[in-house]
Amino acid sequence: MSFFSDPDAVARYAEGPVRLVPGFEGLQRMTTLLLRESVPTTGNVLVLGAGGGLELKRFAEAEPGWRFVGVDPSAEMLKLAQATLGPLLERAQLHEGYIDTAPAGPFDGATCLLTLHFIPAEERLQTLKALWQRLRPGAPLIVAHHSFPQAPEEKARWLKRYAAFAVDSGVPAADAERAIAAISEKLPVLSPEADAALLVEAGFEGVELFYAGFSFKGWIAHRPL
Repeated sequence: MSFFSDPDAVARYAEGPVRLVPGFEGLQRMTTLLLRESVPTTGNVLVLGAGGGLELKRFAEAEPGWRFVGVDPSAEMLKLAQATLGPLLERAQLHEGYIDTAPAGPFDGATCLLTLHFIPAEERLQTLKALWQRLRPGAPLIVAHHSFPQAPEEKARWLKRYAAFAVDSGVPAADAERAIAAISEKLPVLSPEADAALLVEAGFEGVELFYAGFSFKGWIAHRPL
């Protein structure tokens, strides 16, 4: 999306998730705790959609022994990630590109937050399969993104709730309306059932919903032992 190549827009990126994603700080905390269940204290974590560096910073501060590989297609967002990480950058490698750009691993865990809703279903399945291939047996994958029913009335209802949260967070109503129009028309959002099914089709097991914030959902799954 053009937003992620606009330096001025990228500079304001950190304001967005807090205002638009219900419980964003809690989502990051829960993701950290879920990684801790399986990732060793000296583990390696793959972060797909790492631009901005918000979750990289959270994970690095929480676990000083973890090292990271972050992947994102936007050079501008990766610049922001570098600035966000500051001295923590020495424990992270950042790569411009998509999942195929990531090293083969194997990694002790992986995350993909607020990213998969940009990827069409067929490509999303291939992305999930590529993540599976880069994980150690038993390693977790944690994902969270827009996911809501796609029947017209239900879709409209959930998008209105997304807009209401944004307005309540201080976003101008006209901007919120434009945002839900863009999501409806341009993002290849899937239903929660379809999202969970893709994780299973990609080879993951134990798919569990751990987060639901209006139009956003989050799951943890594992590569089988």
